[in-house]
Amino acid sequence: MRLKLVIISSLVAAIAGAGSAIVIILAVFASLKPMTSPGLLVAATCLLPAIMIVLAAMFVYRHTARRRKLQAALTAILAVLLSITFFVAASIITSRTEPTDPQPGLQRNTT
Repeated sequence: MRLKLVIISSLVAAIAGAGSAIVIILAVFASLKPMTSPGLLVAATCLLPAIMIVLAAMFVYRHTARRRKLQAALTAILAVLLSITFFVAASIITSRTEPTDPQPGLQRNTT
């Protein structure tokens, strides 16, 4: 079993897939204005990690001689776990520690 190939390819797939999705989310969706028709951009954030995981599994499958299915499945599982880890780490790093108070002029009268 080529363990180095499995680890490196799943790490590259997780960094490329989850990293690109995180960059898109932080760059585009960080503004406070609501998006009326998100369209293809939202689909891209969901599809990029999945496409990279499939490509990494296909790469490992094509570049190993024995136990191809096992190594491809192991690559996909490891890449999924690493991608989830990257998403959780990014959400922890970019979260606010203090609640933000609304601006005094923007408060509504609820009575």
